[in-house]
Amino acid sequence: MPGFIFFAAQTNPQARRSPGNGGVNLLREAGNIFWTATVWDSDAAVKQYMVSGAHGKAMRHLIHWCDEASVVRWEQPTTALPSWPEAHRRLQSEGRPSKVRFPSAAHQRFEIPPPRG
Repeated sequence: MPGFIFFAAQTNPQARRSPGNGGVNLLREAGNIFWTATVWDSDAAVKQYMVSGAHGKAMRHLIHWCDEASVVRWEQPTTALPSWPEAHRRLQSEGRPSKVRFPSAAHQRFEIPPPRG
């Protein structure tokens, strides 16, 4: 967890100051559950953020740190951050699991409980 927390503290400000970022929303729940929602003005902007700086370094460790991880991307007509229920709905219907070394049973079934925030 220390490595994850270290990088998480850096990726939030990195996202906020990255070109093309329209917003960041973070949610931390009990049981070391973390949700992140971001809005970007282009595919190129989000791809550049994903592989650069602290986020790029953190992503290389994700496979070792997490037993559950997933991602979803979609286009929408507004630049508003999605609500947590909407993000969860999209994650379940359009998302994909990320590769992790020791997946939980829920990760293998792609079962994601809704956020409580």
